[in-house]
Amino acid sequence: MKAIVLKAFGGPESFELRELPKPTPGAGQVLVRVYATSINPLDYQVRRGDYPELVPLPSITGHDISGVVEAVGPGVTAFAPGDEVWYTPQIFDGPGSYAEYHVANESIVGKKPAALSHLEAASLSLVGGTAWEALVVRAGLRVGESILVHGGAGGVGHVAIQLAKAVGAKVFTTARAGNHDFVRSLGADVVIDYEKEDYVEAVLRETGDRGVDVVFDTIGGDTLSRSPDVLAQLGRVVSIVDIAKPQNLIQAWGRNASYHFVFTRQLRGKLDELSALVERGQLRPHVGAVYSLADIPAAHARLESPNNGLRGKVAIAVSPEAQS
Repeated sequence: MKAIVLKAFGGPESFELRELPKPTPGAGQVLVRVYATSINPLDYQVRRGDYPELVPLPSITGHDISGVVEAVGPGVTAFAPGDEVWYTPQIFDGPGSYAEYHVANESIVGKKPAALSHLEAASLSLVGGTAWEALVVRAGLRVGESILVHGGAGGVGHVAIQLAKAVGAKVFTTARAGNHDFVRSLGADVVIDYEKEDYVEAVLRETGDRGVDVVFDTIGGDTLSRSPDVLAQLGRVVSIVDIAKPQNLIQAWGRNASYHFVFTRQLRGKLDELSALVERGQLRPHVGAVYSLADIPAAHARLESPNNGLRGKVAIAVSPEAQS
């Protein structure tokens, strides 16, 4: 099989297209022919060497898969050859998705939503699972509450807006002016142009100084350190970004706030919950660009660029059937 292999930590040129043996499923595992995958910020963080102790080299990385089961190992009962599936491979625990075939434990694999193409499904598994765990499981977002989603036009942000609306929350989000119509089309109620207006002032003005119940931080840095300034009493902050610097939480203490840091876990249950929302028309990923397996280095370079002009996800068509 063809695979994109990370041969050294560094820039996008650190990848190499190689021919490798097709893997074989063991007990409780399925062999999946990969139709599509996608690129996430975690992918270029791994590539550049942010987690060197967790990624032995050479390595196949990548964290989204949509494809078709080709074979099953002993003891597999939930899947059969020909099933369309989607999932996130175990992060930092085995080969990733940048290859034509992948073996996974059946416990982390879900049935692909029929309403999505493979490109769309591969664009939703990791960001959708992350947003679900952040907003529903950790923050406990409820009907009638309010949430500020930072980076609403991004890969995880545009899914978080839709999830929050499906819960029944009022959604505030930050976005560049050129993306305002896009985030409103996803359901955002209040859109803040963070390039022209301080988001803390905007949220306090729009809420009559009350603040929002939940802040979803997808960026880190300033957006995390200033989150307490826009929180209502008993508010919650959920961040998916690792913490590089100590935080002063005195403002959070004054608001009786709680903090949650999410490193997403691989569970079939989350995929089933997302599938139900997709089938009800309440959730759909936006594919902003499509590259081939061989062009993964270029896809990394584009996503990593601060002015990439992207909305939603960068998808990778691994097979000709990716659009189906």
